[in-house]
This record gives sequence, structure tokens and C-alpha cells, in this order.
Amino acid sequence: VQLQAFGGGLVQAGGSLRLSCAASGRTASSYAVGWFRQAPGKERDFVAAISRGGDNTHYADVVKGRFTIHRDIAENTVILQMYSLRPDDTAVYYCAARAPWNNDYVYSTPRDYSYWGQGTQVTVSS
Repeated sequence: VQLQAFGGGLVQAGGSLRLSCAASGRTASSYAVGWFRQAPGKERDFVAAISRGGDNTHYADVVKGRFTIHRDIAENTVILQMYSLRPDDTAVYYCAARAPWNNDYVYSTPRDYSYWGQGTQVTVSS
């Protein structure tokens, strides 16, 4: 599967952005999907993940209550909707996918994932 993340941009603090992870080659619903982010000079951090079945989600504490992840089956994408953005959310955001053990598993570390998109820049100004 090939993944492409898009939807990043420049937004003021308190604003919103919607990131999309588009899958080609296979349907996105065949995989568990996660979003990660990496700021300059820092490690790649977990943001959110969704199970293959779509019923289970998991969020990093720093984004809980502000970000949501869901599947758009019709568009074969996984959406990361971001609200109440803060300057420390500034990073390159990556989506990743893997074939899961079952429909309910979610995965929250980079090494869990086999496929990665190219990343999209999110910049939040103060």
C-alpha cells in the first residue's frame, strides 16, 4: 500500500486543520492506521491511531480532547481532525499503516508500522 498525507498548512493558535491519509494499492480499511509527528530535532511521536475495524481509537495525552481520528470509507482515507491547535503542535505529520492482528488492535509506536506516507507540515503560529 502507498500512503499520502496531505492537508497541512499554516494556522493560528486556536485554529483547526484536517489532515487526510490517502491509501492506494489497497483499501485503507485493510489496515490499522496511525498518525505520528516529528518536530525539528525531536523524535517521531505518536499522535493517534485507529483499528482496522474503526471501532477502537487511541490518542496521545497531549492531543486527547483536541484531535479526533476516523475513517472515510468512501474516500479510502483516514482523517485526523485537529482542533484548538497550539504552537507546540507544529511538526511534520506522518500517517502509517500496518496489517493488524485483528480488527480491534491499535498500535502506538513507530516500529509497529510497515508503511509510511511522506509527511505534511503543520505550522501553528502564536
